[in-house]
Amino acid sequence: MPIVASMGGNAGTQTLTVVVRSLATKDLTATNAARIVFREALVGFLNGVIFAVIMGALAGVWYFASGWGSEADAINLGLVVGVAMIINLLAAGLAGILIPIGLQRAGADPAVSSAVFVTTVTDIVGFFVFLGLAAAVLLPAAS
Repeated sequence: MPIVASMGGNAGTQTLTVVVRSLATKDLTATNAARIVFREALVGFLNGVIFAVIMGALAGVWYFASGWGSEADAINLGLVVGVAMIINLLAAGLAGILIPIGLQRAGADPAVSSAVFVTTVTDIVGFFVFLGLAAAVLLPAAS
C-alpha cells in the first residue's frame, strides 16, 4: 500500500519539477497547455501500466509463495495493486501539471507550494484507491 502512494508522489513531483521549469522559462503557455496536459496524462498512464505489471506480479507471487492464500487470492491482490498503481500514477501526472498551472494562475509561486499539494493528492488517491479496491475485490472473496 505505501508503495502505491510513494510511486505516485515520486512521479507527481518529477512532473511538477518539469512543469515549474517550463512555466519559469515560458515554454508552457495557454496555447500549448492542453497538449502538454494530455501528454503528461498519457505518460502517467503508461508508467502506471508498466509499474502495474511489475508490482502486481510481484505482489501476487509474493502472496502466493508465502502460503497465505490461494492462487485466486494472489491474482486478485495483484490486480488490486496493479489497478491502484495505474490510477495513482495517472492522478500524479495530472496533479503534477495542473497544480502548478493553477497556482500560477491564482498568483502564487508554483515552485514554492506545488510539491505539498501534489504529494497530498497522490497520497490520498493512492490510499483510497488501494483500500477501496481491496475492500471491493478482496473482502467479498474472503467471505
